[in-house]
Amino acid sequence: MAEKPSREPMQSVLAPTIIVKRKKKGHGHGHHGGAWKIAYADFVTAMMAFFLLMWLLGSTSKYDKEGIEQYFNTPLSALFGDQGGAAHHTSVVNGGGESIASSRPGEARKTQSQPTPPTQQPQRVSMQQEDLQRLQMLKQKLSALIEATPALKAFKDQIRIAITSEGLRIEIVDSLKRPMFASGSFKMEGYATTILTNIGSTLNDVNNRVSIAGHTDAVPYSGGQTGYSNWELSSERANAARRALVAGGMNEGKILQVRGLADVLPLNKDVVDEPTNRRISILVLNKAAEQAFFKDGGRTTMDDVLPNAVPNAANKEAAAPAPVAVKTDAPVAVVK
Repeated sequence: MAEKPSREPMQSVLAPTIIVKRKKKGHGHGHHGGAWKIAYADFVTAMMAFFLLMWLLGSTSKYDKEGIEQYFNTPLSALFGDQGGAAHHTSVVNGGGESIASSRPGEARKTQSQPTPPTQQPQRVSMQQEDLQRLQMLKQKLSALIEATPALKAFKDQIRIAITSEGLRIEIVDSLKRPMFASGSFKMEGYATTILTNIGSTLNDVNNRVSIAGHTDAVPYSGGQTGYSNWELSSERANAARRALVAGGMNEGKILQVRGLADVLPLNKDVVDEPTNRRISILVLNKAAEQAFFKDGGRTTMDDVLPNAVPNAANKEAAAPAPVAVKTDAPVAVVK
């Protein structure tokens, strides 16, 4: 007899649930995060900025460094201006450094602590060169005049022309057989007057001033006049030369000084009565020598020693310039 099926429900069979737990090994140990990369990048950036700063400081001029230093001492002056705004009212020191943006890169900025370079130096050099060129042209013209004029060419061995540190020097010297003046006299011989009158007008070609000097030999004057010496004789001969130049057409206003130097500047000091020591010297002064002359005759005054001192009556009298020219016919002795 067959079995009857059971009426009880069948119990279902389920697979067991598996839970896997993963543990992080070494947590807190080792460098497995990304924070170190950020720190390293910051370090490299800081080092690059440091070396860039060092390079900029090394390639910056002294004037730029001083400008940057003053700029950061009072930085508001760059924003509000050097003369106004907040920097003018709040800064202990007015202004501040010059704005580093106000000049071209690499341009040296001047500060009060640095002396101002002589900006007119190139201009002065150019003026000196032009002055020298004028005197050289005058020398060439005088040389050509002497060759072209029979009255001058006959005596060209007694006419000496040369460029010196003071200007153009024209000297008429005595000859043993043809003196310009009789012994002990200041009356000029006719040929010497001819020389001076012929070159007088040519000196007007330049606006340079003229200095005239008379020279004698070392033989003492024995004319019998009490107190009269080679000083008076050389001065009178220089004035005679001045008159001859003016008679020849030279502008009398060009004359800066007329002086007698006796025998203090001989051409040949070994011979007492050397003829060439007896001469008339005409110096066409360059501008530098002319300016040096007008600087109080070359003397040092109290104003030069104490530039901020107020001159009193005493040093005003001491600093009074000497007469620059002797234009009278009376004998004048000038000691140098």
